[in-house]
Amino acid sequence: MSEPPALSGSSLTTKELQQRWREAKGTQRAHKVLFDIPSSCVVEDACCKHVVYQVAVMACGSFSTRHVIVERRYSDFSHFHQKLTEEFGEEVEDLALPCKHLAGPVGGRGLALQDYLNQAFAVRCVRHSPLVPDLLTGKELSRARASLRGGQFRAALEQLHTVLQIQEKLAPWQRPTQLVPVLAAIAVCHRDLGEPLEAVAAAHRALPVVRRWKMNDYLGGLLETLVDLSYGLQRPVAHLQEELMALRDRHAASWRSLKEVVVRDVT
Repeated sequence: MSEPPALSGSSLTTKELQQRWREAKGTQRAHKVLFDIPSSCVVEDACCKHVVYQVAVMACGSFSTRHVIVERRYSDFSHFHQKLTEEFGEEVEDLALPCKHLAGPVGGRGLALQDYLNQAFAVRCVRHSPLVPDLLTGKELSRARASLRGGQFRAALEQLHTVLQIQEKLAPWQRPTQLVPVLAAIAVCHRDLGEPLEAVAAAHRALPVVRRWKMNDYLGGLLETLVDLSYGLQRPVAHLQEELMALRDRHAASWRSLKEVVVRDVT
C-alpha cells in the first residue's frame, strides 16, 4: 500500500498520521474470493452421460484479478458437502447443497451451485479448511502427478500452474506450506525440460517457507537443485552449498531427490 500524500507546509502529529493511515487503509479493498459458474455442458462417455460445470475462481482486492477455471461434476460438490458436514457439523447446518435434479435448465443448477460455493466460503471454518483447495485443485494435482510419473513435464506444468493460481487466491486462509509441493514440482518440470531460469525461480520461491517450517524433505532437494542449476547459470552457490552439505551429513540415511519427494506428495 502506498503512503498517503504528505501535506505541504505542515507537520503531522502522531495522532493525525495514524488517522491518515486509517483513511488510506480504508480505501483498499479487502481480499475476497468469488466463485462463478458461467457455463456447463453434458459429457457422454462409454457408459453414461453427466454434466460438467466450469467453476471460475477470482480473488478481488488482490494484485491479480484474473480468474482461473476448473471443471467439476455434481458428485464433486456432493463429496465436498459430505466432508464439510462430517467435519464441522452444526457450524455448516444452514449450508444446503442444491439437489442434483432441479427443475428447469441445467444452467439453473449451475447458478444454484455457484451460490452454494459462495455461501460455503463465507463460513469461517470452511474457508480456512483444506477441503476447499481439495475441491478446487484435487483433480488437477492427480493429473499432474500422473504426467510427472510418465515424464510428460509440459502437460504436468499446465496442471500445476492452474493449481498454483488457485492456491495463491486462497492463500490468506490456508497454511503457506500448501504452495511448497506445487512450487517444487514446477521446479522439477522446468529443470527436466532444460529451463533452468524458471526452475531456479520456483525453487527460490519455495525455499523461505521450507526453511521456516522445517520441511527437511524438501529442503535437501531444493538446495541440491539450486546448487546444480546455479553452477550452470554462473551464479554464486557457496552459501547454498554449505547449507546442503550440513543437511546431507545429518540426513544421509533418509536422503531423497526433489523429484522423489514431489511424486510422493503431489496427489
